[in-house]
This record gives sequence, structure tokens and C-alpha cells, in this order.
Amino acid sequence: MEGQAAADARPNKTAHPVGRLLAFAGPRRALTYLGCVLSAISMLVSFGPYVCIWFAARDLIAVAPDWGAATGIAAYGWWALGLAVASIALYFAGLMCTHLAAFRCASNMRKRATEHLMHTSLGYFDTHASGALRRVVDGCALETEGLLAHKLPDTAGSIAMIAGMFALFFVFDWRLGAACLVPVVVSLACMFYMMGGRGMDFMTRYMESLVKMNKTGTEYVRGIPVVKVFQQTVYSFRAFHDAIEEFTVLAQDYAVKWCQTPQALSLTVISAAAAFLVPVAVLLAPGETDLAHFAANFAFYAIFSAVIPTAMTRVMFMSDAFQSATDAVNRVEEVLVAPVIEAPLSPRTPADNSIRFNDVTFTYEGSGEPALDHVSFDVPAGATVALVGPSGGGKTTAASLVPRFWDADSGHVLVGDTDVRDMDPADLMGRVAFVFQANRLFSQSILENVRAARPDATREQVMAALEAAQCSDIIAKLPNGVDTVYGTDGSHLSGGEVQRLMLARAILKDAPIVVLDEATAFADPENEVKIQAAFKRLARGRDGSPRTVLMVAHRLSTVRNADKIVVLNEGCVAEQGTHEELLAAGGLYARMWADYEKAVSWRITSAEQSSKEPKGTEPHRADRVEGSVA
Repeated sequence: MEGQAAADARPNKTAHPVGRLLAFAGPRRALTYLGCVLSAISMLVSFGPYVCIWFAARDLIAVAPDWGAATGIAAYGWWALGLAVASIALYFAGLMCTHLAAFRCASNMRKRATEHLMHTSLGYFDTHASGALRRVVDGCALETEGLLAHKLPDTAGSIAMIAGMFALFFVFDWRLGAACLVPVVVSLACMFYMMGGRGMDFMTRYMESLVKMNKTGTEYVRGIPVVKVFQQTVYSFRAFHDAIEEFTVLAQDYAVKWCQTPQALSLTVISAAAAFLVPVAVLLAPGETDLAHFAANFAFYAIFSAVIPTAMTRVMFMSDAFQSATDAVNRVEEVLVAPVIEAPLSPRTPADNSIRFNDVTFTYEGSGEPALDHVSFDVPAGATVALVGPSGGGKTTAASLVPRFWDADSGHVLVGDTDVRDMDPADLMGRVAFVFQANRLFSQSILENVRAARPDATREQVMAALEAAQCSDIIAKLPNGVDTVYGTDGSHLSGGEVQRLMLARAILKDAPIVVLDEATAFADPENEVKIQAAFKRLARGRDGSPRTVLMVAHRLSTVRNADKIVVLNEGCVAEQGTHEELLAAGGLYARMWADYEKAVSWRITSAEQSSKEPKGTEPHRADRVEGSVA
């Protein structure tokens, strides 16, 4: 079903952007069409008062100077009032329809984008910044509301207005009408110059610059504590500063260098339509036989020319809105085509909880070198296997392939002799619990944070998991115990304490396979002891049976008792075996262990103590701290 939903969500790139946008509105798209029709009718009805004014002027000119003989003036006034009220009512009804459709469209865009992101591989979020995704999911949907709710009905009204203007301009006197059309033609030419070609390219680059500025801005806000500690400015975050500068230069270049002259010309001609009408009237008046009728026509065109600025301004805003909405829907559709974890048509169930990497190769998108290159190793069911090696060797990548954060380019990642791609994603996630270096707590109670691993767990089960994860001291110091909302009233925890809560989540989930990625990375010595105790509890299931554990570690002291150690270097398996076997082999692991033993013997000493050490001994460096690992 998830695969089918993903297929249904794929956009039709051949359709018009507005049509693709309206597809998100579902059945309510009909309200958009109705709203546009009502807006167009409203605009045509709004011509009525101008026509009534022309009739009143014609009757007054016809009986001048006996103004009292014009008996129909009051009727024209009431008709003008009625038509104006009707126009407003129709426009209001149209906007109600388009707003209902716009809100549904924006809501569905957010829902579909969020739902699709829920089915994408977790690795997708490593290569797409949260600020950029938030901008797409929320910001782009917000931009489309203005188009559908206001700009689209106004566009329909503008089209009706222009069509009505063309008709009325040639009904009474085509010569005066043609004079009124001159500013319209000039204004349209200016708009096409600004919005077409380079203008469309500008809008694309403008939206890209907004996304970039949003992404780097989010990173900057998160790094403000570092900036303040070192008393730096925005310039210390070069990417954010450059994004602001790029946006500023782009906007100024377009507004000043490209649009200044045509925009000024357009506003001038549409605001001074009478300047084109008066010279034509002066030239035509001497040849008119019925001067009174000609004066009435001139009065009509002089009054009606006031409509031109309104019509052309709407067209200008309409063009800008279409460009913004087109870019917005394109960006949302980019999210909707992000690769998802497809469920196989005939999912298979693993025979046991063993893990096997069979000639696995994987390369990150955009990278020229594989992160894993023909990697093969086994994790027997119930065994604990550690992945160690230099930084960048592929340890975290290998661990991420088990829960399908990514899919291997070649080879097979097997769970119970079943390729993870042949398993139902829900079944796979249910079998695997993982704890990574960087973990995040929600702004909820500690109870709900831990219960996220198993929403149906009882309070007693959550408390048992917290106790097993050595979290009793954490709960005791919080003002409301396990019901304390994280982040409120100074309720913050250290990295090691957060890590223990993550272990409590994993214990509560009670999955038969556990993947640990340097779970002691942020732990101080006291927390590390408790985390190690939690590991022992996590390694055994609720019924006491051993779990399958695949752990990534840099601290070699945490893996010496593992059933097997796999050493990864530059994406390849350098060696594998037990701690004793690898030491005896004298390879990379043996060298790493020797470096580790040196590191743990280092201690901070004063200059005076260092000077008293016997000659020939290695001095203790003040920048070396006990417990650090190469």
C-alpha cells in the first residue's frame, strides 16, 4: 500500500503548473473554478456604474442648460448603486470559494509532503537540511495560498475586465477607445519584458536563494552559543553571510538594473491614460457634427480610463504570483519524488535474527569513492559484533544499511538469510532497535519520550525500561519525575543522560536486533559506567534470550569482550576476529590497541612535574587527557 501511495503521489510534470497545483485541492478544485467565474462576473458587473454615469452625462448634455429636464438621473444613480453592491457581493462569494479550495490545497500539500517524507529512507535526511525541507513543506505551501485564494480569481477578473474594456472601448467611439488602449499595450509590453525570459530565471534563482538563506539561517541559529562564546558576529558563519549577500545582490540587481525603467514607464502610462485621450479628442472635435454626443463619449472614456491602472496592476501581481507558485509546486514535487522504501509485493520473513553482509558496495550520492567496497562479514543470531577502525572507514555506513537508511548499490544485506529489501519495512523496523551518536528528545514528558519506541507500553513497562537503562538518578533529579516535560523550567540533560534515555527506548522496544553507533560518544566516565551496565541489559531480551548486537565503537575498551570484531578501513574489511586473535595477528587492530593503551595512560601534569621526570622518559603532555582514544 505504501508503494502504491507513493506512486499516486508522483506528480505529472507535463501538466500546467496551475493544474498540478489544483490537483492538491482534490474535489474542492471545483470551488476554484466557481470562484473564478464569480470574480469574472463581478468585474463585468462593476462596469455598470460607469455605464450609468455615461447615461447620466449624456442626458444632462442633451438638455443643457435646462438640467431639470433630465428626469432619469435618479434612476441611473440607483442602478449604479445596485450594480456596485452586486459586484461586491459576487466578488466576496467568489473569494469564499477560492479560499476554501486554497486552504485545502495548502493543507494537502503539507500532508502529502510530510507523509511522503515519512516513507523515505532515513538517509535522505542526512543529505537534505532540515531548514530547507521546512521551507519547502511549509513555506511553499503558504505561497500557493495567495495564488489560489486571491491572485487566481483576480486573474479571472482581470481577463474579464480587459475583454470588457476592449468591447466598451469600441462601442461608443472606436477612435477614443484606441487612444485608451495605447497605455494598456505599453504596460503589457513592459510586463512581458520584466516577467519573461530573464524574469523567470530570476524567480527561480530568487526562490533557490530563499531556500539557501533559510537553511543556513537555521544552522546559524543553532550555532549562536558558539558564536557568543567566541564573541564573533554573523561573519563567523560565512555561509549565512554569503547567503544574505547573494539574496541582496540578486534582488537589487533585478529591481534596479532590470525592472526600474520598464516599471516606471508602465506605471506612468497607465496612471496618465487621459494624456493619450485628450490630444485625440482635440484633433477629432473640429470634425464632429454632433458635438454634444462626442462630448458625452469623451466623458465616458475619461471616467472609464480610471479602470486601466487597476486592471494592469492586477495583471502585474498575477504574473508574479504565477512565477512564485510555479516554483513552489516544483519544489514540493521534488520532495514527492524523493526515493521511498518500497514494500515488496511478496514480503519474506527472516528465519532468525542473524545479520550478514554479502559483498556489499555502497556509494553516497555525489561521491566519487565508495563508502563500502565489497564488504562481507557475519553477525550470528544472539552474538555481539563490533565495527571498529579509523574515522571515515565506513562503520556508520555499514550500520545504517541494516535498518535500510540506505540500500546497497550491489551485494546483499541479509537478516536471517533474507535480503532486507525483500522484507516488509514495518517488519524490519520492528525487528531493529538503534541508538546513534546524535539523539534528540521531543518537547514532551520523559515518559512519552521513552514510550515513543512502543506507544502501547504501560507506565510500569516504561519505568522498568528506565530502571534497566540506569536512569533512576535522572528521574530522581527532575522536578516532576518521569512526567517532567523536557526543556521546560531548565529541565535539560547532559549528552550521557540523553544517551541513557535512548537506551531505555531501545530496551522498551525489545527488538531482537540492536544497532549501536558509538552510543558512548558524549558520555563522561560516570555516565559511561552506567551506559555499559545498560548495554548488558539491552543485550538480553525481556525473556532473557540474547539479542543480536551490531555496534560501532571508537573506544576500544567497550568492544574487547565482543564475540567478534570487524575492522573497517577505507570502506573495506581489513581484518576480523576476536580481541585476542586480532592482537595476535599484529595488524591494524593491534596498532590501534597499542595507541589506545598509550592514550589511557596519558594524564595532565604541571610544567614543574614534567621537569622533574627522569631523562629518556616520554613527557606527559598537558593537552592529553586520560581516556581519550586515537
